[in-house]
Amino acid sequence: MYGMTPRQRPDETKEYAMSRVCELTGKGPMSGNTVSHANNRSRRRFLPNLNEVTLMSDVLGQSFRLRISAAGLRSVDHRGGLDAFLAKAKDDELSINALKIKKAISKAQAAA
Repeated sequence: MYGMTPRQRPDETKEYAMSRVCELTGKGPMSGNTVSHANNRSRRRFLPNLNEVTLMSDVLGQSFRLRISAAGLRSVDHRGGLDAFLAKAKDDELSINALKIKKAISKAQAAA
């Protein structure tokens, strides 16, 4: 692709500041139908339930502000915190910010 460095992924060329995508799970909008009582169908979008939350990293001792879905927040809580969630998460589902946090956490754990 044009304008990319050889080691750069295609989605890193854009800014995702206001997109409706969860930064941890990659959950985004879906499309479907609104069905009326008369069974008329018109297209609509189902948006994820995104919230701006501040999550603490136990390893780094630092807080990070992320825009994640309610289901993603429950998953982080279920896995035992941000550090444990990012350790098990796939890199292709994470945003650029979350990848940077994951890399910093793994580097700090390797040094300790």
